[in-house]
Amino acid sequence: MEAGVACKLKYPTWTESERFGRKPPSSLRFAWRLREDQKVRVVVSAHFPVQTSSNRHRSLSFEVSCSSYNNFPASTLETGSFRAPYDEALKLENKSQEIEPYLNGHSIYLVGLMGSGKTTVGKILSHVLSYSFYDSDALIEEEVNGMSVAEMFNLHGESFFRKKETEILRRLSSKKQLVVSTGGGAVVQDENWDYMQKKGISVWLDVPLEALAQRIAAVGTHSRPLLHYEPGDPYTKALKRLSYLLEQRGKNYAKANARVSLEEIAGKLGCGDVSDLTPTEIAIEALEQIEGYLRKEGGMTIVGL
Repeated sequence: MEAGVACKLKYPTWTESERFGRKPPSSLRFAWRLREDQKVRVVVSAHFPVQTSSNRHRSLSFEVSCSSYNNFPASTLETGSFRAPYDEALKLENKSQEIEPYLNGHSIYLVGLMGSGKTTVGKILSHVLSYSFYDSDALIEEEVNGMSVAEMFNLHGESFFRKKETEILRRLSSKKQLVVSTGGGAVVQDENWDYMQKKGISVWLDVPLEALAQRIAAVGTHSRPLLHYEPGDPYTKALKRLSYLLEQRGKNYAKANARVSLEEIAGKLGCGDVSDLTPTEIAIEALEQIEGYLRKEGGMTIVGL
């Protein structure tokens, strides 16, 4: 449900992967890793443009290739590539290597309001950690023969969708080494928290409401059943509904083990508008906040929960 937000957020374009058989000039290829327990083959490649004036203008592209994961169909595993400035990509990789041993294979669950970027940031985190990525909404849609979430709300009601959502999270909770993008309302069910916390770390992507409303208005509200029937122009109805949802769910989001505030990231980087933040910068902050959780008393250690 969040894929359309990418264009507004300056999120990366997911492009068809290049073939790895050839080795173009000025390229670097990292070795792939195969995890037998997940049956996921991860290929990471980096390509440096031939003509660059400085490291600041170089870019890295990453690619992930996935096979099926137990009883979930392969189509739910995302395959693609993303590009990031050279220094950002390097920092992201270094940070992931620092915390990966302490994660001990535990999954990461991204929570937050609709449009907060859970899917895009989740894909980046899954790439750099060699984890598998799942979008819980997409899994639900596949289980209902491709019916969209909006159609489910219209035909069966929200309670039907929420039951499916809880069942998906229950099934995912038995796995390790996942990054899961959850639906915006997943946090309201205590049972869902039990599943997310079972073998995972929850991370709240906290985005200012005005920025969220602008993103959603830019791509329309047709795919968002909790917004589409609000009166007014797209921005006004999005802001009104998001304000209500945050009021209702704010305490639930705050239960997350780590919080990624886009306002705080913008402040640290001297960025005037959170919409100017790159998804890589947000992913780096997510890893740093996860690291902070792991280090503090009561967090996970290298031997597990």
